[in-house]
Amino acid sequence: MRVPGFPSLHLTYCQNIHPGETWTEHFDALQQRATAVKAALKIEQDFGIGLRLSAQAAEDLQSPEALQKGTGFFQAEHFYPFSINGFPFGRFHRGPVKENVYAPDWRTPERLSYTCQLARILAHWLPEGQDGSISTVPGSFAQWIHTPADEASIARGLGSAAAEMAKIERETGRYIHLGLEPEPDCFLETTPQTLSFFHIALPSGAIPEIQMRLGLSPTEAEEILRRHIGVCFDTCHVALQYENLSESLLAYQSAGILLSKIQLSAALKAPGGEATYQALQRFAEPTYLHQVKARTAEGKRIAWTDLPSALTQMPDHPEIEELRIHFHVPLFVAPASPLSSTADSLDSDFWRLVRSGICPHLEIETYTFDVLPPDVHPGDIIQSIASEYRWVLAKLADASETADTYPLS
Repeated sequence: MRVPGFPSLHLTYCQNIHPGETWTEHFDALQQRATAVKAALKIEQDFGIGLRLSAQAAEDLQSPEALQKGTGFFQAEHFYPFSINGFPFGRFHRGPVKENVYAPDWRTPERLSYTCQLARILAHWLPEGQDGSISTVPGSFAQWIHTPADEASIARGLGSAAAEMAKIERETGRYIHLGLEPEPDCFLETTPQTLSFFHIALPSGAIPEIQMRLGLSPTEAEEILRRHIGVCFDTCHVALQYENLSESLLAYQSAGILLSKIQLSAALKAPGGEATYQALQRFAEPTYLHQVKARTAEGKRIAWTDLPSALTQMPDHPEIEELRIHFHVPLFVAPASPLSSTADSLDSDFWRLVRSGICPHLEIETYTFDVLPPDVHPGDIIQSIASEYRWVLAKLADASETADTYPLS
């Protein structure tokens, strides 16, 4: 949807919240869940959609009939897809995902082929004049990258993707960009790491690939790279690094790096101590990887790749002052004390930048409702998603407009 008062901003929620891997399952979720969310919000304008299409769904949509069925549905419901979560290639619900969510990574032809399929699908569904964003893995899982050759392979893959998206724009007039999503314990994790990659390794590997595929000069190839490859800025992930969201956004802007999409999300946050460790036991679930970042009063950092292993070792670190855990929790309601969330990191400075249009694509990305502890789950999934929207819209809109148009209760 176009945000009231800020028509250049497009807001959606990510369909990765709804289980499913085939196009039939994704389509059912759109018919049953996305329509219900729109109705709960009483939205009468066109409603933006943030798709999640697995590799299987992308393959299903190579059928012209399936693609056209989607077109007819979107037109009938006044939906406009403008973004795709192309991060999880395979299964994302109903079983262990953990580090498999990063596979295949950007060293592989499978990741490139999948992403190019998504770009072609999105180009078919994008309204005229609307740009499209696709979020993707931050290169790879850090433990899988061992040599400069690995890094160069990632850069070449991204160069190939940029070349394909440039071809799509020439052929269809639809502009699509790809956002690498920095995430804890990944090849790209922090803002400084990402800035370094975009300044050095990415252009050195990607520009020759674009030149080869499109027959361009180095300067022209660099323009293609900057136009089509950027960053998906997940507020949960940035807050996990104890980074200031506004400073990070401005660092990307100052470096001339495209901000492809902002994902609005929050992580668990809590002080150190026995009460916290007991409260966190309920969140040590087996589906997703829940990286943990701890900070002491002296500024020392301690990290664990997953919450279950962290819980066995935290008592040995009484110096921990604060913990942040990669467990997406609702924006609009925090867990009970001693736990809280990083939603307060989305402060007035952050919203001021968002309202300024620093990145027009905004996507609510709380996907963990089905694995939240029963006493934390806010309840009905449709009403929970609607509450996420209301929370975001209240931050974006003037207080008077919000009170009249999007009441919080």
